[in-house]
Amino acid sequence: MHPMNRKLLRDLWHLKGQVLAIALVIATGVGVMVQSLGAIQSLEATAEAYYERYRFADVFAHVKRAPKSAVRKIADIPGVQSVEPRIVEFAMLDIDGFNEPATALLSSLPEFGEPLLNRLALQSGRLVDPSKPEEIVVNEKFAVAHGFKLGDSLSAVINTQKRRLRIVGVALSPEHTYPIGPGALMPDDKRYGIFWMGERALAGAFDLDGAFNDVTLTILPGVEPDSVIERLDQVLDHYGGSGAFARKDQISNWFLMNEIDQLNTMARLLPTIFLVVAAFLTNMVVDRLIATERGVIGLFKAFGYSNIEVGWHYIKLVVVIGLIGIVFGSLLGAGLGHFTTSIYADLFSFPFLIFRPQPDSFLIAGGLSLLSAVIGTASAVKRAVALAPAEAMRSPAPPVFSRSFLATSRLSRLLDQPTRMIFRQVFRWPVRSAMTVLGIAMAVSVLVMAMQWLDSINRLIDVYFIAAQRQDVTVSLSEVRPPSVLRSFDNLPGVQAVEGQRDVDVRAHFGPRNKRLQISGIPQTQGLFLVFEEDGGPIELPPDGLVISRKLADILKADVGDRITLEVLEGQRPTIEMPVVRIFDTYIGYPAYMRLEAVNRMMRESGVVNTVHLKIDPKYSDRLFRKLKDTPYVSAVTLRQAAIDIFNDTMAKTIFVYIGIFAGFSAALAVGVVYNSARISLSERGRELATLRVIGFSRFEISYILLGQSLLLTLLALPLGCVIGNRLALGMVAAFDTELFRIPAVIEPATYGYAMLATLAAATVSALLVRRRLDRLDLIAVLKTRE
Repeated sequence: MHPMNRKLLRDLWHLKGQVLAIALVIATGVGVMVQSLGAIQSLEATAEAYYERYRFADVFAHVKRAPKSAVRKIADIPGVQSVEPRIVEFAMLDIDGFNEPATALLSSLPEFGEPLLNRLALQSGRLVDPSKPEEIVVNEKFAVAHGFKLGDSLSAVINTQKRRLRIVGVALSPEHTYPIGPGALMPDDKRYGIFWMGERALAGAFDLDGAFNDVTLTILPGVEPDSVIERLDQVLDHYGGSGAFARKDQISNWFLMNEIDQLNTMARLLPTIFLVVAAFLTNMVVDRLIATERGVIGLFKAFGYSNIEVGWHYIKLVVVIGLIGIVFGSLLGAGLGHFTTSIYADLFSFPFLIFRPQPDSFLIAGGLSLLSAVIGTASAVKRAVALAPAEAMRSPAPPVFSRSFLATSRLSRLLDQPTRMIFRQVFRWPVRSAMTVLGIAMAVSVLVMAMQWLDSINRLIDVYFIAAQRQDVTVSLSEVRPPSVLRSFDNLPGVQAVEGQRDVDVRAHFGPRNKRLQISGIPQTQGLFLVFEEDGGPIELPPDGLVISRKLADILKADVGDRITLEVLEGQRPTIEMPVVRIFDTYIGYPAYMRLEAVNRMMRESGVVNTVHLKIDPKYSDRLFRKLKDTPYVSAVTLRQAAIDIFNDTMAKTIFVYIGIFAGFSAALAVGVVYNSARISLSERGRELATLRVIGFSRFEISYILLGQSLLLTLLALPLGCVIGNRLALGMVAAFDTELFRIPAVIEPATYGYAMLATLAAATVSALLVRRRLDRLDLIAVLKTRE
């Protein structure tokens, strides 16, 4: 073996503690990046394979009633590849042993064979027999939530008629990877299910023989969906079409793509922190190693080794450390990536999981890690190769020390000698101390940034679910109803207050931009459902004009005073211009509101509503729910408390897992920085500490001198870490600003406290590891060592 390679192995063994500490930090950076990139690639690959295998449609449209003859007109639209008409309606369910009302989305299956588009991935059982109208196939999560088995039955109110349905199959569908009921934010598997029935049974129940009310289609490769959607709307306009939309706006796919976008943000931001700290640690170790090996470098050069060979020797040290971290990080990232991807696979109801991280995720993570480590040591290596042999073999000139302000201050007289030694060491090497403080501060900041999610989620729940929503139950009606419907709900058992709302589907146009959305008409006196600004409280709606969320204003590039064209997609389908009178901030979606009377005027209606909010007495909830299950014009029921519970449960499956992962990563960061700093200080000051021990200092005192420095630097890092964590959290919040969610920028004081305590605990563990080594210090051997 080459002599320099033998020396490299000896150095690695001698520095094994520091090598492992640096490798641990590099491994966390690689792990985060591999995890994020692997999860993104796996989710995209799984979704793509699922969509292709089960023929997920490209365009969707709903109509009031269209004859089957219209299918040929749709198929003749340029760019259309295949068309499948169907019947889609809602039904209220009455499930034995489950008191709360549940809702089902009923979707027809063709009379013969499998669906052409949006095929079912059967998990058990079979498709329905067209000759048996009571047979249904249910989505898997609904079946699991209620413990349904093949052959079980339940009751449903289908277009005013209560019928008994029997389960013959359990399936998944690419159209319902994230099944969300009307007005809901997240899937509620107990209260919302997808049922597939024979077309003949649904057509008979809803008087749609020879007709359809929903259509899906695929388009040819290279064809833009917008051109097809425009022609499709023209065809369906005669039949009460409510506006077609592309796959990107389909609700399940929209949620999935938003989640992938958030993972992309995480993959860009978080690994950067760990790689920067890894560069700092490698610089600190190699810089001090080179400082102690001046004589060795001089001998290398005296024996004829070139500057390139000497520089390459120390770069190889960094590369080996980096490779150790990359190997551990890749294994860690692959494991965490599979774990997080399996969580998403369950969350999004995939029938299979493709977890094959592409080689580029490992190459990118490993390449960036090595690059950061080499860049971090470039200056130290440059100084090593610049030394002339004679100069390198001579001991470096001792540093010039002077009495600091601390030595002449009154504080100095109050401190004992070991404490003064700690402060003197810190202030004599300000750059080194500052870099150590910064490294520990980054560990605190990562933990603050991770734990901030808990505060933000709690704030979101407080504002959106509690402050803005005072109702207990929200009832969606199958069609608009006159104001008298409010009196009928008011007479139901346990109802204490009733409030109506008119929701209208529109396509908003402003300049070249347009967006499909829902405008909610709210009464002048808001009692149960409030238009609520995240920081300003309830908003009073003006008599006319639009009040829109800031996210919608950003999408349309509209401002207060601008006139937005609203193309109504239902009823008489008027097209009107409406001024924006106010923009407000909200955390969820991109809502738009108008006064209820203004919406009715726009629709040329008289006081009608299609959503009803109820405040109820919990003692009468069972009786109320029984009544709602049998009310013919009720299509869906949403319970506010159930929505809160589902929201918290979903967050626990995703956000809390990430918090736990990054808490472990931040602990690794703190251990790596503190251990390296203390261990290098021990190497540099071993002779000094041994001398103090010989002249009478106790073992506790020399431990205090060495580790007190780490403690002081850690205490200095804590407030700095909180400040950096605050900035990182704000940056993360801004980066996670999507159409679906805006995360509140909220950090509670307790979060800073927990982050600092966790970092102190990690620093303590590192100090104890160094203390063990200090206790085993061979005084005689150290004192014999040449400076």
